[in-house]
Amino acid sequence: MGLFILRRLAVMLLTAICLTFIVFVLTNLEPNLEKVAKNQGNARMNETEVTSWLEKRGYLQPMVLKYAQWLGVAPGFVFTDPEGRITGRCINKDNTPETAPAFCGVVQGDWGTSTVFRKPVAGIVTERLGLSGWLMLYVMLVMVPGALIIGVLAGMREGSRTDRTLSTVSIVTTATPEYVSGVIFIALFASSAVGLKYFKGTATSAMEDITFENFFLPVITIALYGMGYIARMTRASMTEVMTAQYIRTARLKGVSFSSIVLKHALRNALIAPFTVIMLQIPWLLNGVVIVETLFNYKGFGWTLVQAAGNNDIELLLGVSVVSVVVVLATQLISDIGYVYLNPRIRIA
Repeated sequence: MGLFILRRLAVMLLTAICLTFIVFVLTNLEPNLEKVAKNQGNARMNETEVTSWLEKRGYLQPMVLKYAQWLGVAPGFVFTDPEGRITGRCINKDNTPETAPAFCGVVQGDWGTSTVFRKPVAGIVTERLGLSGWLMLYVMLVMVPGALIIGVLAGMREGSRTDRTLSTVSIVTTATPEYVSGVIFIALFASSAVGLKYFKGTATSAMEDITFENFFLPVITIALYGMGYIARMTRASMTEVMTAQYIRTARLKGVSFSSIVLKHALRNALIAPFTVIMLQIPWLLNGVVIVETLFNYKGFGWTLVQAAGNNDIELLLGVSVVSVVVVLATQLISDIGYVYLNPRIRIA
């Protein structure tokens, strides 16, 4: 198992480098750099002035070198103007060209400064990630138990009225996009005088203090959408397990139906849904953009939209790094958990 984890970590590191490099290249394409120059400099700059502005800030260096500087594995860019003034990536208001570090990048904890929020990217990402973390936690607490209960109840007796009803509910929730269900919930629960007493159509206040009123609607909107998918996977797995030979043997021995479900079928039935549940974490982190925008909850997804919409390269890269790490770490945890849930799997 230890060797397996080390191999996966090596593959994760290589994958993270490849993915972040692709994002870095896409964000540093010439049209994007021109927009950055005109947004931060002067919108009326001509082509020569744009080139000069980009050259002073190191944007015109070879792509691989810029990426290495951004990572912090290559010395930071330094530029000396005709008047002898020295500027560079690692030179800021807190140091001088003589005292500035040679390396300053992601490895050193310097993720750059957001051009939109005028703050360090690391602080913005940490703050927004924490806000989305609370949203993800409450969604998981509602979504996972609810989905497992629905899936198990539907799969216990395949073809029964309960199975058909719960399966229909699961399909309907999954087929309804968040922006549709969210608008419906706001119209039903937060647009009337009675509803406003118990529910709020915005989650902005939840950024300071989470309450039932300001957090219920965004949580239930996301949970219902993901619940149907997990429930259907659980139902399919439970149906397959309930027809297995060892379950039939247990029935012939007179074991009660509840004991068969809880002691024999449930653990094996949760193997496939476990992987699906773990894959919900990256989706919750990046896929709730619509819900966070709809309810004005300024979390990680909302920050991603702001970075992309305003061509904030440093912030977009920081968000991308976190997203890649979360996806890869979730997959590793999923693989390890899968081995422990299914003893028949052996790591060579």
